[in-house]
Amino acid sequence: MNSDLPLGFDHRHVAGEGKLAGLTLLLLHGTGGDGDSLLQLGYTLAPGATLLSPSGQVREGESRRFFRRLAEGVFDQEDLAARTHDLWMFVRDAALAYEFDPHRVLAVGYSNGANIASSLMLRHPDSLAGAVLFRPMVPFTPEPGALLSGIPVLICAGAFDPFVPVGDTERLAEIFRSADADVTVHVEQSGHELAMGDIVTARDWIAHNFVPDVGERSAPDSR
Repeated sequence: MNSDLPLGFDHRHVAGEGKLAGLTLLLLHGTGGDGDSLLQLGYTLAPGATLLSPSGQVREGESRRFFRRLAEGVFDQEDLAARTHDLWMFVRDAALAYEFDPHRVLAVGYSNGANIASSLMLRHPDSLAGAVLFRPMVPFTPEPGALLSGIPVLICAGAFDPFVPVGDTERLAEIFRSADADVTVHVEQSGHELAMGDIVTARDWIAHNFVPDVGERSAPDSR
């Protein structure tokens, strides 16, 4: 899983197998996590999918993050833009190095990871096939023009989340809807931590949107 390839991020890569091998989950951890943090979640959400899990490059004390913040909930916008570009380049280069389809990359981000996933999708609309966003905030307000053309986005919020400002979930959903994304919002009766309902919802959503239809694949040859 460890890679010595010069791709700009410390990361983990797990090759896929089976019917989901062609789908790559870009796993983006929250503050304090690293490239190992969401691997088990990836296995659970999409068994057999390829996993690509970078570690954030920003240090906040002993904690890793994907971009800097000026205070709790106040993001360094210049750094966010630069780090989003770096992540975009990493995914592009990793697709070449590991020979996976760059058009079949699904971001799965938690907290800080969900925020940079949103930024990546809005700044580079062709970079992802979709996103699962656990406990996201609004990372920035984009200029009109991003066109996501029906790309599926799942936002999983906590009804009692003390870190996400009131209204941010719906604001983010509306930003994605305005860009023509296919948005699903799930609100769990929990705080900032993930609950089983989040995981089940995300697993089923991925199966609905990204798992090949068994009936179509096994249809008899009509020649």
